[in-house]
Amino acid sequence: MSGFWFIILALLMVASAVLLIAGGRKHRSVAADRDTLNKTFYRQRLQELEHDEQQGIVGERAEMIRELQQTLLLDIPQDEQIVERNVSRWVLLPGVIVIFVVSLGFYFKTGGLVQVMAWQQAQNDLPALRAQLMDPQAKPLSMDELARLGLGIRTSLQDDPQNVNDWLMLGRIGMVLNNAATATQAFQRAMQLAPNNPEVKLSYADVLTRSQDPEDNRQASVMLNQMIKTDGTNLRVLGLLAFNAFSQQNYAQAIDTWQKMLQLLPADDKRTLMIQRSIEQAKTASGQQNSHLSLTVQLAPGAEKMLPDGGVLYISVTDGASPVPVAVKKLPLSHFPLSLTLDDSNAMMPSRLLSAQHQVQVRVRISRDGSANPQSGDWFGLSAVTPFDGHQQLTVEINQQQP
Repeated sequence: MSGFWFIILALLMVASAVLLIAGGRKHRSVAADRDTLNKTFYRQRLQELEHDEQQGIVGERAEMIRELQQTLLLDIPQDEQIVERNVSRWVLLPGVIVIFVVSLGFYFKTGGLVQVMAWQQAQNDLPALRAQLMDPQAKPLSMDELARLGLGIRTSLQDDPQNVNDWLMLGRIGMVLNNAATATQAFQRAMQLAPNNPEVKLSYADVLTRSQDPEDNRQASVMLNQMIKTDGTNLRVLGLLAFNAFSQQNYAQAIDTWQKMLQLLPADDKRTLMIQRSIEQAKTASGQQNSHLSLTVQLAPGAEKMLPDGGVLYISVTDGASPVPVAVKKLPLSHFPLSLTLDDSNAMMPSRLLSAQHQVQVRVRISRDGSANPQSGDWFGLSAVTPFDGHQQLTVEINQQQP
């Protein structure tokens, strides 16, 4: 960077020197220049007359010389001396200052100086940020620090483009920063360098499953199916395969894969809950979910006059004995009466599914500020405890206010 500033300074000094040299030259007056020209013309004309007389062309040479002299005298400037003007270079100093100010001002405005300084800082911080990222005991990097780390790694890869680990790290940083283009390009480059590396293949398949391009999803499916043939118990591969199948609306494969994961997970694994809920969502999306609760929500005249702007509708279903909801649904306020359906995909816990209940009670509440907790003055409605056979239809009227 010092070389760049040296070149800029040298160019500005050259431009200033040209201005000072050109502006500081001595300038003869216009009158002096005209007098010199007349004398030159007079001498040239005398030579021509002498030559013409020798040739016999001119017979009255003396008369012509007098006329020429008289013309010369008439063209001499009156009361004007032949002077030379010498402009002081100090007068040109403001021009030099203008050159520096305008040139540097344009560069600072359009030259990306801030970005260049940020890039240099990222290069300087790269070793420390890399060490902090790799140290499990260190403080996690912030989003800004991750962005600077990514910029530093991109710069280092210009000098070492064969570094597979750096391409992998850049791809993971891109995923954390939600930069799909950077992540995809980085993992793709890593795949070209190490096509048989399992970690590289899995990372590339991961980013392809998140893509909005169906072709990327299909490519991910092919890669994941190949990997599952090699290692059928890899939970990460199974999870990506199920997610990719679900996003492609291949619900049967998604359900089957998630069920395989449940068999491999310990009973007390926290992921079990999420997988069970995903299975219920896939069943609902595929039409396999037969148990559901049809609900119609009505609004009492008193509540209708007090509907808040931007309110939220909370619907919770309990078993009528415990206050802990079995299923919950959140909706923005719309027109009434409102018809909707709840099923196992709305379950709070996969271990307490709506389809497993023998009786239900529904509570519908209008939250004025979107809070999940009841607030004083909120309007709500509560149904009676009703037997549930898996195909129940209930109507709830919002006609009470929270004390």
